[in-house]
Amino acid sequence: MLTQEKQLDNILILSIIIDNHIYNKCPLLMIINSELQTRSNSKCELCAATDQLSGYPVAPYDDESIDHNIVVCHTCNDQLTDSAKTDANHWRCLNDSMWSQVPAVQVVAWRMLNQLRAEGWPQDLLDIMYMEDEVMVWAKLVLGDSDESSITHKDSNGTFLTAGDTVTLTKDLTVKGAGFTAKRGTAVRNISLVPDNSNQLEGRVNGTQIVILTEFVKRAN
Repeated sequence: MLTQEKQLDNILILSIIIDNHIYNKCPLLMIINSELQTRSNSKCELCAATDQLSGYPVAPYDDESIDHNIVVCHTCNDQLTDSAKTDANHWRCLNDSMWSQVPAVQVVAWRMLNQLRAEGWPQDLLDIMYMEDEVMVWAKLVLGDSDESSITHKDSNGTFLTAGDTVTLTKDLTVKGAGFTAKRGTAVRNISLVPDNSNQLEGRVNGTQIVILTEFVKRAN
């Protein structure tokens, strides 16, 4: 049986945990340090919510560095850690946060937009999103955990392709059922790779998502 002093200690510890919005069911949550609070202006760096905030480590990093963590609300954290809870409409907030100057925020925004790209509007945002090369490399690091890693895709020059690359068409391509021809030289941004076919990729041309053979594209520098 716990002594009265020990019980009081436990109550104090529990109070501190609750005050800092740390929940036992969410082990990735961490106390927000002062630097993160200042950078985020005490708001979720993804949706700008101001309640139930916590630190979120951006994979593959799992440390307390301010450069590897962002401030998120409980709603964002729930959906980031459990894809079954994903609400696509909630992530329309990325229309603003994807322009953050914080690389870690950009990485999370890019990954979530890629996860939701089938919704249509996330692809539109990906088409205009800008990230430095090293930030894009970070964003793609977790892609090695997907099924796509078992198949490699190469362009017409034999250059390896990865999801999110920009490619250029090397010949005119008739898009069946869409009523237009994708012209040679057209840039296709933020491509996705067909996981079970190394000869195919997907991208948006003239607002239409189409499948393109890798032999008819070259990776943009």
